Amino acid sequence: MKTDQFRGPVLSLFRIVTGLLFACHGVASIFGVLGGNRGTGQAVAFGTWPGWWAAAIQLVFGSLVLIGLLTRVSATLCSGSMAYAYFVVHAPQALFPLQNGGELAALFCWSFFLIAIFGPGAWALDTWIHRMRHPDEEAEPYAPATARV
Repeated sequence: MKTDQFRGPVLSLFRIVTGLLFACHGVASIFGVLGGNRGTGQAVAFGTWPGWWAAAIQLVFGSLVLIGLLTRVSATLCSGSMAYAYFVVHAPQALFPLQNGGELAALFCWSFFLIAIFGPGAWALDTWIHRMRHPDEEAEPYAPATARV
């Protein structure tokens, strides 16, 4: 059994779940639903730094990652926002994620980094658009980014 045939769909499922969970954090913080901001049941005040802006990134770019549109750019921005959250909010409290409550920030950071490197997978709008624009190309559009000569 050839395992490469599962690469694109599995990468897509990973991207979809990660994007959905990230977008849900944004929805919870902006609209005060799904438990609200940090389980308080409250929305973050509009425009406050960094909470509202982080939630906006989570909602907008998490949704783009979810549907697989502008995936690499969106995933890079999501990864960077979670790196910022970890080092600015969590790391000053303690060294390790289990001690400082930064497990989710670290996991999201590295998950989005993986998506940015390996691409959106087979089931993504980016992949569909690529196939429509380049019907003769046989290369897998969800393969890792490579330099073209």
